[in-house]
Formats: sequence, structure tokens, C-alpha cells
Amino acid sequence: MSVAAPFDNADAWRPAINPWIIAITVTLATFMEVLDTSIANVALPHIAGSLSAGQDESTWVLTSYLVSNAIVLPLSGWLSSIMGRKNFYMSCVALFTVSSFLCGLAPNLATLIICRVLQGAGGGGLQPSEQAILADTFPPAKRGMAFAVYGVAVVTAPAIGPTLGGWITDNFTWRWIFFINIPVGIISILLTSRLIQDPPYLKRRKLSETTIDYVGLGFVALGLGALQIVLDKGQRDDWFESHFILVLSLIAAASLIFVVIWEWRHKDPIIDLHLFRDRTFAVSNLLMFMLGFALLGSTLLLPLFMQTLLGYTAEQSGLALMPGGFAIMFLLPLVGFLLSRYSPRWLLVFGLVVLSGSLFYMTGFDLQIDFRTAATARVFQAVGMAFLFVPINTAAYAFLPRDKNNAASGLMNLARNIGGSVGISLVTTMLDRRTQVHLHDLSRNLSASNPALQSMLQGAAQALRAHGVSAAGATLRAYALIEGTVQRQAAMLAYIDDFRLLALAILAMVPLVFLMKKGKPGAIAVH
Repeated sequence: MSVAAPFDNADAWRPAINPWIIAITVTLATFMEVLDTSIANVALPHIAGSLSAGQDESTWVLTSYLVSNAIVLPLSGWLSSIMGRKNFYMSCVALFTVSSFLCGLAPNLATLIICRVLQGAGGGGLQPSEQAILADTFPPAKRGMAFAVYGVAVVTAPAIGPTLGGWITDNFTWRWIFFINIPVGIISILLTSRLIQDPPYLKRRKLSETTIDYVGLGFVALGLGALQIVLDKGQRDDWFESHFILVLSLIAAASLIFVVIWEWRHKDPIIDLHLFRDRTFAVSNLLMFMLGFALLGSTLLLPLFMQTLLGYTAEQSGLALMPGGFAIMFLLPLVGFLLSRYSPRWLLVFGLVVLSGSLFYMTGFDLQIDFRTAATARVFQAVGMAFLFVPINTAAYAFLPRDKNNAASGLMNLARNIGGSVGISLVTTMLDRRTQVHLHDLSRNLSASNPALQSMLQGAAQALRAHGVSAAGATLRAYALIEGTVQRQAAMLAYIDDFRLLALAILAMVPLVFLMKKGKPGAIAVH
């Protein structure tokens, strides 16, 4: 049974090093890993051309990383208990760094994909380990500020990744998007080995005395791997019209259902699903899923909208997102400070309402908006995200025993990553489908008897003839201009539908916040 107690009771152990130095040390590697999930996206055409691979084949460079990353995330708590958290964390940094070097040297696509699998496996253990280290290093009253440092890395890295990746690829070569990880990884390993230590209450389990749940391990890998491939490639292959996607969907569903039943009953599970008995932790996971859903879904939509409909370059669209990143960096420490004085529930309600409001604001976009409007919308959105990320993480650990921090971190990060994958899949599918619906609806007005259409055609043809185009050619081009305008309008309406969907989904989360247990600032649960 959990009871609230002042955090002083949990203050028996504190690290020998200043906790803020520890926070910066572990955030370094996490920023590198999160950056790498998005930095390779813009380099895919260059990678495909350099390695003589097709565009569709090259997407496995992204998919392979996401699959191995998703598999390791929920296993990180169990692996930490076997290896010791510090050893596991350093092993992950080392694996990520070495595999980054090998990715940069890859002579062909097959080698690059294998190295990306290893890189994803190493990266999968970094974020959960960092969150657990922060939760143990800082007393509850200061965890908000600690998670704010972590949040700067996790929330801003995906935003700057595409811009940085494009700049590196254009000015050097795509191989440098992997080589830049090497010095960061080496520094991280050196600092971790000197500064980080495991708390005394984290007892390493002897492998000889541990019964490894091979069945659970196998089905977790199969289920999450299949699910990630389905989410990543579903829209490209037209979802269930593809036999490959249909089979993988059935495998993912059956495997994950089996995992839930098996792990719940197993005496020594790979994934501790019993943590979800705590309703605050369960709601926190759902909110983290939705944060990933909105963050990555909108981070995909906004640059795509600016580049395809407004004519922005990749660099210009990246610059439009940048003020939002600065807003988050500025606000996260403030949110951390407020958490020491107010319940996370009220900050979460504020964050959800602001994030939903920012997405509703985007439903007012049109094809004539300027750069300032797009950048302002992203800043508005960033305010909401800043008031969500830190309170969600803080609330998730508030009523859990300290020895469960590792397992909890893996599940929280898995929720955010899967939420991001679902968000990207849903918005891209809806964008394509709704564009077709709106195109069909708008085309109904393109009849020869429509006087407005005839007037537009005549005006366009007359303008073209004034520029020296022949009468027949002017008429054909006029029709093409009208068709292009209708297609752009249909796409614009589809983007609005996507923004509205995200806004409503976030707004629907507000009532769930009140299912969380009430907690006073500076208090935790002891068991």
C-alpha cells in the first residue's frame, strides 16, 4: 500500500557528485540519440543514390532503427537489473557510438541496415536509463527541474534534426550525420564512468540465479517489431490492401495480446505490467503516448505543409519551427520550478488546453499565410508541450517504489515512441485520404455550366495570350492552372482536417488528468 510521505524519508542516499552535473552528463547521450531518430530522414535520397539503392529500399534505414529501438525500450529495466544500471547505460552508449561509426563506413545498403539495427538497440536503452537516473538522483521536490533538462533534449532534438541533417548532407556527405555521434559518445562514456554511480538499493541480480523469460522476450520482440513495421510502412503499402501489412498486423496483435497475458502471470516478467495497477502511472503513460502522437504528428505536418503548399525550402521550414524550440528551452525550467509549488494535474490541464488550442489555431491556416503566422503557431504549440512533458514524467514516478524506476522508464519511453509512430501513420494516411475526398467534392463545381469557372478560364487564357502563348495553348494551360488550384485547395482542406483531429484528440485527454492521484509538491510514495 502506498502512503504519502515527505521526501526526506527517501533521502538516505544521495550521489557524491552535484546532481546537476549528473543531469547534464546523461542528457548529452540522450540528445545525441533522439537527434539521430530524425536527422537521417532528409538524407535518404542521398543515401539511396550513394549506395545504388531504390527509394523504397532506403526507407529501411529508418524502419530498422525504429524496430530495434522499440524492442529494447521496454526491456531496459530488466536488462539494468541484470547488468547494473550504470553498466547497462555505458554499454548502450558504447554500442550506439561504435555502430554510428560503422554506419558512416557502410559500403552498401545491407550493411547500413544491420548497423542501424545495432544503433537502435543501443539507443533504446539510453532514455529509460537517463530518466531512472534522474528520478533516483533528485529528491521529488527537485525532479521537475531535472526532467526539464531532460525535456530540452527530447523535445527540441526532433525539431532541429531535419534541418541539421539537411545542412550536413548538403555541405559535406550523408556519412557525417553518423560520424558526428562519435566524439559525443566518447565524452559521454568518459563522464559517465567517472561521475555516475548506482544507488545502494539497486541490487544486481545474478544471471545464474535468474530464470530468463525467453517466451516473453521472444514475443515482445516479435510483437513490437511487427507493429513498428506496420506503422512505418502501412500508408506506403496502402495498409490492409497489402498482404504483407495484413499478415504483420495479425502477428503484432496476436503477439502483444499474448505478451500481456503471459507477462501478467509470470513470476519474473521481462516487462513489469503490474505497474499499471497504479492509476497515476497508467494515465501518465496514456498522456505520454498522446504527447508523442501530437509532437511527431505535427512536426511532420508543418514542414510538409510549408514545403508542398507554401513553396518553402527545407531550410526555411526548419527556421519556422526553430522559435518553437527556443520557447520550449525557455519554458521547461519555469515548468520545473512551478512543479515544486503546484500539483502536476493543474499544469497538465493547462498544457493540454494550450496544445489543443494551438492545433485549433492551425485549422485557420490558408494558402496565403506568411512566415510569421507559421512560426507563431509553432511557438503557441511549444508552450503547451512544455507544460506537458515535465509534469507527465514527474507524476509517473510519484507513487512508485524507487526500485521500479528502471522498469517504469522503459514503459514511459515506449509509450512516447509508439505514440509518435501512430501519430505519423495516422496523419499521413488521413492527409492522403482526405485530399482525395476534398478533391472529389471540389471537382463537382468544375462543370462547363458554372459561370465562375468559365470566367476564371477566360481570364487565365487572356493573361496567357498577352504573354505570347497561342490561343489553343492558352486554353490548355488555363485548365491546368485551374486543376492545380483545386488540388492545392483540396490538400489545404486535408491539412486542416489533420490539425482538427490532433486538436480534438488532445482535448479529449483533459478529463483523464483528474483520474491521477492528488499529490502535494515535494511528496512521494513509499512502500
